Amino acid sequence: MSKYALETTGQVCPFPLQEAGRAMDQLQSGDELVIAFDCTQATESLPLWAAENGHTVTEFDRTGDASWSITVQKAG
Repeated sequence: MSKYALETTGQVCPFPLQEAGRAMDQLQSGDELVIAFDCTQATESLPLWAAENGHTVTEFDRTGDASWSITVQKAG
């Protein structure tokens, strides 16, 4: 299992979600994608997207006043 970082800070929704989808397509089953973001809407859309696609959220942390990090493990 490998861990990859995706920096989407500064991007407005839905771009963090779109970037996450493209990045996840490149990963192997069991790999983790750590997504840094500051779009408030993504606090709901990223976990929902992960669940709808069978992926597992392994971490979800607030990293600042208006920034977060979510780690999603690719299904497989």
